[in-house]
Amino acid sequence: MKLRKGDRVVVLTGKDRGKEGDIMRAFPSRQMVIVDGVNRVRKHQRATRATMQGGIIDKDMPMPVSSVAIVCGACGEATRVGYRFDDQGAKVRICRKCGADI
Repeated sequence: MKLRKGDRVVVLTGKDRGKEGDIMRAFPSRQMVIVDGVNRVRKHQRATRATMQGGIIDKDMPMPVSSVAIVCGACGEATRVGYRFDDQGAKVRICRKCGADI
């Protein structure tokens, strides 16, 4: 999976199409990400203990990584991720549209 926690992404499909947000959590084994403020559902939560209060809570749900695209910091467009090796031999993620480092 080419996306990581903290990346700025834009949603390509679904009810939140066009919204932007940061990745809060990534699940590489499931190919899913949780984006802040996107794919939010209202969940009815039961009070489990005397200290925990029940009610309706808003929760961000995971969405497939194929439904989001990373936003390049240099050109500001939704793009795909490419790779190259720098001078020290480290692998660096690059923007496929403008070639800048992500």
